[in-house]
Amino acid sequence: MTSPVEPALPPTRRLAAIDLGSNSFHLLVANYQDERLQVVARQGEKVQLAAGLDEEGLLDEVTMGRALDCLARFAPFVEDIAPGQLRVVGTNALRDAANSQALIERAEALLKCPIEIIAGREEARLIYLGAAHALAEGGRRLIVDIGGGSTEFIIGERFEPLALESLRMGCVTFTRRFFENGEITDKRMRKAELAALSELANIRRQYRELGWEDPVGSSGTIKAAAAVIHAAGDATEGVITREGLAALRERLIRCKRLDKVSMEGLKPDRARVFPAGIAVLGAVFEAFGLAEMRYADGALREGVLYDMAGRNSPEDSRLKSLELLERRYGVDERQATNVATSAAALFDQVRDAWGLDDDQATPCCCSRTWSRSAATSRLPASH
Repeated sequence: MTSPVEPALPPTRRLAAIDLGSNSFHLLVANYQDERLQVVARQGEKVQLAAGLDEEGLLDEVTMGRALDCLARFAPFVEDIAPGQLRVVGTNALRDAANSQALIERAEALLKCPIEIIAGREEARLIYLGAAHALAEGGRRLIVDIGGGSTEFIIGERFEPLALESLRMGCVTFTRRFFENGEITDKRMRKAELAALSELANIRRQYRELGWEDPVGSSGTIKAAAAVIHAAGDATEGVITREGLAALRERLIRCKRLDKVSMEGLKPDRARVFPAGIAVLGAVFEAFGLAEMRYADGALREGVLYDMAGRNSPEDSRLKSLELLERRYGVDERQATNVATSAAALFDQVRDAWGLDDDQATPCCCSRTWSRSAATSRLPASH
């Protein structure tokens, strides 16, 4: 009797992502098979790009040197990654830096890979994609990700975002703005909270009207807050409560200075920017009337990998986003197709002169077909 033949597993792809954040740089290398990631290597370092921006918006040489040293340590992990399977993305600090191209050119030569400076809403989309894959439960979620220079807010169901926003507030930029002399006082904390509340006023009504069942936080500040609150016995592991957050705020004020911040569950390299991050988080709880929030793994770098894995396929997450926008705004499919066709023709005309490749011919959905678009954040900044 012939034994049944087991179906062959899909081939394994080795993918890598580097997240050039405003506070930290992160590297993630993983094997992708059967719609899952198996982590091979994970690295993270506090670089604090945003802290190196002067009043004119220029990154200083010391900060750029720190960034390049970090990337030199990341480089051996990605030297064997196949072309097109490594994606390097920059976020708020590189969006803001007037001389970001100087760092990008040196970093690209080091990594032998182009670097994308992604827009705030694209950052939010990728964060949601990473967090959604880490969450098994269904239902409508609010995802909050407090970074060094910006904070992203997403409402979504399963893998489909319903609202995406990136606000200009983060633990590094708010440390410079409200705690520059190193003092922690109730007055300074409240000023930071009020500034965050002012930013949140732009989205508060829309988000509360959409609603959610499950508030979730991702990345460093929220992970650290959950760990410190749990270590103090004020909440279960991985959960931030309103009461626990208020108690943490008072403990930070009693520390009096940034260089005196030391708590169980808090890594020393995060201590200096922790009070500003807690001020932003407190404003989020206040603006949205949250009673608690849970921490979940999965954020930008995971989202970048899942995005790469699903590109140019029916499961491409960008296709779903475009279909949602098409329905919401009643897009004229015939006109959209004409625009996409024109964009593809323009792309072909400048491909060689600008050194573009197929990855930069971003697919878009028009009349449920794939077309190439030159409207991509990866076009050279000078054009």
